[in-house]
Amino acid sequence: MSAAAVLAEALATARSVLVAVLPLVAFFLAMQALFLRLPAKEVWRMLAGAALAALGLFLFLLGVEVAFLPFGRLAGQALGALPGAWPLIAAGVALGFVTARAEPAVAILAGEVENASGGSIRAPLVLAAVCAGVALLVGVGMARIVFAIPLLYVLVPGYVAVLVLLWLSKGEFAAIAVDAGGVATGPLANTFLLALALGASSAAGGRDPLTHGLGLVALIALAPMLSLMALGALLRRKELRKEA
Repeated sequence: MSAAAVLAEALATARSVLVAVLPLVAFFLAMQALFLRLPAKEVWRMLAGAALAALGLFLFLLGVEVAFLPFGRLAGQALGALPGAWPLIAAGVALGFVTARAEPAVAILAGEVENASGGSIRAPLVLAAVCAGVALLVGVGMARIVFAIPLLYVLVPGYVAVLVLLWLSKGEFAAIAVDAGGVATGPLANTFLLALALGASSAAGGRDPLTHGLGLVALIALAPMLSLMALGALLRRKELRKEA
């Protein structure tokens, strides 16, 4: 990407960040004037935090557009052009695991679960279950591209399994799983993995990126619900055996 293209992308990203952040700042200032009446020191601290958040969002979005998306597409095209299905599927499993492990929201959720449960549900256990589920479903998503499997053939059985596990799992794991389905589809999944799928579908012969590349994020959202509810079902069964 040329310097002029990077500059144009930076200006467009800055505009989008301002559109997103300024209404929140205006809302805070209105609440401060009408209700909060915080000391001036606290107001400046809030505004400084908003400025830092806007800067971080700008840098992240710019990095995604300049590097993550192009790299994901190129990597997907290279893997999709390889002979056989297993290189792409294996890469999907590996990248799904490490991407879920790197998602900040997943780590935050795991920590919150451990705090809310008083340590009875450990953060590493939640993190491992989410990462394993995402890895498996990203691999399924890559297989869907290679073998041209319709999306409904994967989603419908997956959500039927979720409904079954909902009754079999421990109640707290069902609640955790639903939230985990949202946090797993974070910025890394929505940028790198989706770009990877689009690149792979464009390189695979006769695959429409709109039909076979898109839909991966839906599978990633399904993955933690399956893995965490399955874990909850196993723990519930173990407890019932102990009681028996």
